[in-house]
Amino acid sequence: ADRVGIDLPAIEVRYQDLSVEVDAFVGSRALPTLWNETTNFLQGLIGRFGSSNKRTTTVLKHAYGILKPSRMTLLLGPPSSGKSTLMRALTGKLDKSLKVSGSITYCGHTFSEFYPQRTSAYVSQYDLHNAEMTVRETLDFSRRCLGIGARYDMLAELTAREHEAGINPDPEIDAYMKATAVQGHETNIITDLTLKVLGLDICADNIVGDEMTRGISGGQKKRVTTGEMLTGPARALFMDEISTGLDSSSTFQIVKYVSQLVHVMNDTVMISLLQPPPETYNLFDDIILLSEGYMVYHGPRGNILEFFESAGFRCPERKGVADFLQEVTSKKDQQQYWYLDQEQYRYVPVLEFAEHYKSFHVGQQMLEELKIPFEKSKTHPAALTTSKYGQSSWESFKAVMSREQLLMKRNSFIYIFKVSQLIILGLMAMTVFLRTEMPHGQISDGAKFFGALTFSLITILFNGFAELQLTIKILPTFYKQRDFLFSPPWTFGLANIILKVPVSFVEAGVWVVLTYYVMGFAPSAGRFFRQFLAFFATHQMAMALFRFLGAILKSMVVANTFGMFVQLIIFIFGGFIIPRGDIRPWWIWAYWASPMMYSQNAISVNEFLASRWATPNNDPTIDAPTVGKAILKSRDLFTGDWGFWLSIGAVIGFTILFNILYLLALTYLSLHMLCFLPASGRSNTLVSDEENENGTNKEQIFYRCQGSHK
Repeated sequence: ADRVGIDLPAIEVRYQDLSVEVDAFVGSRALPTLWNETTNFLQGLIGRFGSSNKRTTTVLKHAYGILKPSRMTLLLGPPSSGKSTLMRALTGKLDKSLKVSGSITYCGHTFSEFYPQRTSAYVSQYDLHNAEMTVRETLDFSRRCLGIGARYDMLAELTAREHEAGINPDPEIDAYMKATAVQGHETNIITDLTLKVLGLDICADNIVGDEMTRGISGGQKKRVTTGEMLTGPARALFMDEISTGLDSSSTFQIVKYVSQLVHVMNDTVMISLLQPPPETYNLFDDIILLSEGYMVYHGPRGNILEFFESAGFRCPERKGVADFLQEVTSKKDQQQYWYLDQEQYRYVPVLEFAEHYKSFHVGQQMLEELKIPFEKSKTHPAALTTSKYGQSSWESFKAVMSREQLLMKRNSFIYIFKVSQLIILGLMAMTVFLRTEMPHGQISDGAKFFGALTFSLITILFNGFAELQLTIKILPTFYKQRDFLFSPPWTFGLANIILKVPVSFVEAGVWVVLTYYVMGFAPSAGRFFRQFLAFFATHQMAMALFRFLGAILKSMVVANTFGMFVQLIIFIFGGFIIPRGDIRPWWIWAYWASPMMYSQNAISVNEFLASRWATPNNDPTIDAPTVGKAILKSRDLFTGDWGFWLSIGAVIGFTILFNILYLLALTYLSLHMLCFLPASGRSNTLVSDEENENGTNKEQIFYRCQGSHK
C-alpha cells in the first residue's frame, strides 16, 4: 500500500466540554421496595406530585480531548469514575434518558453525518452470547453481519495500482488480503486469525454455554466478546474492561496484538483496564485518567508522572505506575505519595488536579489543538461508515435465518419433548373420550364431544407457552446485536416466525392424527383436514401471542405471571366456561376479542354440522332444524358453515396482528427497559444519601436491576 501511494483510512475522535447527567432517586425513595416501585411508576405516568426526591447527578464533567490514529490510549480511573460512560458516549451508545451536552466528532463530522455504531466498535464488559453456539460460530456470525467495509474496494484499487507499477506481491499476503475481502461466506480466514490471536483456537468448537449449560470459562467468554468486534471492519475500537477474568499474560497478548493493529493499520483505539501490569501499561502511547467524572490527565504516557510531580506527588520506584495513578486521586491513599518535604501535605481534590492540568504544558497543547477545527476535506472516503448495516437486507436475513436454524437444532430436545408431551396427553385424552363411549345423534350427546373439542383446543393453545421462555432467553443477545447494527431487527423476528411454521404443522398434525378417529369425531376426510387447519392456525396464533408477550415483558418472572393471567382471560371468555348469552354487556367486548372463542367456533362448527348430526331436532325449547345446529345454538356459537371460515380468518388475523406487534416491539423497545441484565444494564439509577464521618452528605450511585445492587 505504501509503495503504490494508498493511504489507509484513519479516524480522529474529538470531544469537547462533554458532560453527562442523570436524574436519580435519593434517600429512602432509592430503596427497591414495593411501595417505592409503585409510587415511582405512577409518578412517571401521571406526573410528579409533591417532592419526588429526584436529583440530577453529573456522571461526566466537562471532559475534552483528542484520540489520534496510530496511537493506543489507556483509560484509567477508579470505579464509578465515568470510564464506561465516556466510552459509550464516544461510540453513540448512551442511554436516551441521559442528558448529554458538548460535542463529539469523528474527523470533524458529527454523529448525524454517519453511523458511529458501525464506524467504531464498542467491546462491552458484559458477555452476552447465544449459549448454544460454539465460539467459532459466534465469531463467524458477527463477522458475517458486520461485513467487510471498504476492504474490497481498497483491494481492487491496490491491485490495479500494483499492476500498473509492475509490483508482484508476496503470494501468501496476496491470498490473505483477497480472502479477507470476501463477503457473505459462512466462514472466513478472519475468524481463524481472531481465534488464534485471542487464544481461542483450543476451544473454537466448544459451545459458549451459560449458567445452565456447561461451556467455556469466564476468561474465554471475555475473549469471545472482544473477538466479536475485532472481526468487523471498524477503524476505531473502544474496549471496556477487557481484562476481567483474564490472567496478566492473556491480557498482555491481546493488548500487544491490538497495538500492532494500531501502529500498522492506522487504527484508533481506547482500552479501559482496571489494574494493568507494568508490561501491559508500557504498550500504550497515551493515558487518560478519570476520577469522579473529571478529566485529570489526557496526553502522552511519558509525561504523566511529570504532571503529578509538578503537583507534589511522586510515584515510588518499585510501585506500578498504573496502581499509582489509581490511588493518587484518592483521599485515603494520596498522602503516601507526597514528596515535598519542605511543604506540609494537604489533600488535593480531583477538581484541583483537573484545573492544574489546564496549566500543564500537555493540557495547554491539547487545548490549542482543540481550537483548530479538523479539516473535513482530509477525511479518507472509507474512514466513516454511512451505510447502516454491513450487508444487504437479504444477506442479513440469510445470516440470521441460518443462525436461528442452528439454534433450533441445538434446542431440538425442547421440540421433541413438546411433541412427546402431546402424544402422552393425546393417549390420556383418548382413554377418557373413547369413541365406544361417545354416542352421537342426540342433543345430550353433544356435551361429551364439546368437552373433547375444548380439551383438544386448550392443549394446542397452551402448548405454545414455551415460546415465551425461548423468546426471553435470547433477548439480551438480540438487543446487543441490534444496537451494534448487526442486522435489521425484523430479520430476527421474521426468521423466528417462519421457522416456527413447521413446528405448528407437526404438533397440530400429531394431535389430530392421534385423536380424531379414536375420539370418534365425524368420519369425513374433509372434516379431518378442516380440524387440522383450525388447530394449525390456533397453534400459530398462540406462538405469536406468547412471542409478543415475551418481547414486551422481557423478565421471566413477570412474563410467567402475566402470561398465565392472559391465558386465564382468553380461556374465561373463550365461549366454553361462560356462553355468550351469559356474559354481561360491559364484558361482551372481551368475548369478541378472545382468540380462543374463534378457535372454539371453528372446531365446533366443523364437527356439529357434519351429516351424522343432521337428524331433526325434537327439542321445542331450541329453535333449530337439526340436532347439530341446536347444540351450537345452545352454546351461542355460529350455526352456519360460514362460521368456520370466518373463525379461521379471525384466528389468522390475530396471528398477523401479534406478529406485527412482536416485530414492532423488537424494533422500538429500548435496551434500558430490560430487567434481566447484570447490574450495569440498569432500569433505574438510584442515589442514596448517607452521612460520612464528618457529618456531610456524600452520594453513592447504585445501578439497580430487580433488586441487585452494584
